[in-house]
Amino acid sequence: MPEDPIAHSELAALTRRFEEVAEKHDREFGIIKSDLTAVRLQIGNLDQKVDNLVSTVSGLEQKIDRNQAQIVELLPQLVGQRPAAD
Repeated sequence: MPEDPIAHSELAALTRRFEEVAEKHDREFGIIKSDLTAVRLQIGNLDQKVDNLVSTVSGLEQKIDRNQAQIVELLPQLVGQRPAAD
């Protein structure tokens, strides 16, 4: 039985379209994978920055607590005293 040239050309056209779509999907997947890697790196950097901020805030809270304790200690000494007259 001889080959049908129309069917053969249709099959070739469908094969080309399939391969083009597959290549396009492979490129798009590669782009998405690359973008996902970039997002993961940014999240890692943000995690480090948040950890640094938490540490800084903790240090500031300790300083505030020390300063408040010093103020509480000094206030009783100032109660009842008048400013020095010039």
